[in-house]
Amino acid sequence: MSQLVFTPLEEIDKIHAELRTGYESGKLKSIEYRKYQLLQLGYLVKDNSQRIQEALAADLGRPPLESHFLEISSSIGDIKHAYSNVEKWARPEKPAFSLNFTVMRPVIYKEAKGVVLIISPFNYPVWLTIGPVAGAISAGNSVVLKPSELTPATSSLLAELIPKYLDSDLVRVVNGAIPETTKLLSLQWDHIMYTGSGRVGKIVATAAAKYLTPVTLELGGKSPVIIDPDCDLTTAARRILWGKVVNAGQTCVAPDYILVPKSFQDKFVEALKLAHESFYPKSADPSLPANYSRIITPQAFKRIKGLLDNTQGDVVFGGQTDEATKFIAPTVVKDVKADDSLMSEEIFGPLLPIVPVEDVDEAIAFINARDHPLALYVFSQNAHFKEKVFNNTQSGAAIANETVIHPGAEGLPFGGVGPSGYGAHTGKFSFDTFTHLRSSLDSPGWIDRILGFRYPPYTDSKFKAAMRLLPSLPARPAGPPAVAARTKWWGRWFFLAFVVAVAGGLTNRLKTMRGSS
Repeated sequence: MSQLVFTPLEEIDKIHAELRTGYESGKLKSIEYRKYQLLQLGYLVKDNSQRIQEALAADLGRPPLESHFLEISSSIGDIKHAYSNVEKWARPEKPAFSLNFTVMRPVIYKEAKGVVLIISPFNYPVWLTIGPVAGAISAGNSVVLKPSELTPATSSLLAELIPKYLDSDLVRVVNGAIPETTKLLSLQWDHIMYTGSGRVGKIVATAAAKYLTPVTLELGGKSPVIIDPDCDLTTAARRILWGKVVNAGQTCVAPDYILVPKSFQDKFVEALKLAHESFYPKSADPSLPANYSRIITPQAFKRIKGLLDNTQGDVVFGGQTDEATKFIAPTVVKDVKADDSLMSEEIFGPLLPIVPVEDVDEAIAFINARDHPLALYVFSQNAHFKEKVFNNTQSGAAIANETVIHPGAEGLPFGGVGPSGYGAHTGKFSFDTFTHLRSSLDSPGWIDRILGFRYPPYTDSKFKAAMRLLPSLPARPAGPPAVAARTKWWGRWFFLAFVVAVAGGLTNRLKTMRGSS
């Protein structure tokens, strides 16, 4: 494994100052220069895709297909999207027409926040690094990137390549662990984006508060899956199991546990078994590195294995571990109770507990009794079922009949709510995160003929003039509106069918009357 060279602590102040100078040079006020830097970033990934793949294999035991699908292709896609749209995103906007203010020429300018810090995680050390950097550059910021020390091969590669492709006045890499991160957090930044654990997220937010620095936190949590017996069972089993085993479960939006009706648990378990057998026949055994990632560190391996060793649930399949290679097999555990070890924290590994419940109402109550998750998944073909779950829960994302891939969906924000984080990124949302919306007016002198009453001394006539501008409200309501109970989907269809039948009957009656006249 590559030896990661840490950035000397005494250099960090100098890097911070040089990036401030680089930002103040105004280079990135030019949209063309932003596009040039974005294109350079794109070619950094494209030209070195084989080296990136090898680094991810060294750090995470990542199969090549996963690296290309989840990180390399996704990163190039994010950069291309920013490159193609940055001119439109950065264009000043006019607010909605207002009769009171239109003559003052209101406009919203899109301005860079300044010098930003991006702290990226180990689990997707390329995509969750390159995407935010692309967003920061497209918005016109200079950037300090702090990659994870747990992925030394990837972090070393980024430290080598970024100076070769990007303007060092604008983008720099600081490698290191706790001392280096602590030093970075002691400095003043114009925005901080952190992806990782909630525990460290609190440290980042506390450090940022010293300077009132805005922060984006993507923290994860226990993302649940609710199963409706009226689902496409084969597809549900394959997509859920894939979402859990890809990257060996080290995905912030991986399905963390499943809530399924007790009466349907065994049938669902059988579907998961079939999916597992199709993923990993003997020729594609997950113990073979070409087919399955490894846990990031020995410490992480021991933590996940401890959760498995202490479960009171029944292991359906999997359970094999190998400390020497940090291998934990894809594992499904059924009949898991709320107080089980597997429910004590985010698993962040390839263990999938199944918690039986009576019905969807109990599943909703179970979720609402816990922290808001980064993602919530529902598998159902019933629109009312999906609507009921989504309308009665809170989560960073609400996804039906799919897992994991939604952060890559163009046009959707990726972010949490409450303990799973705050703020959003990917695509234009990354641009928005690193952009200050600067309001502007240009008011003509003759406006004082209308607004002259604002100047002292305040007289009765001026007060009356001010009161003439008091906005009017709609008529006062007689009382609160009645809150109608949500109509069940079948009730709506029954009513529609009734209307159609009545209309058809009237039509036939008219035809009969015409024929007899």
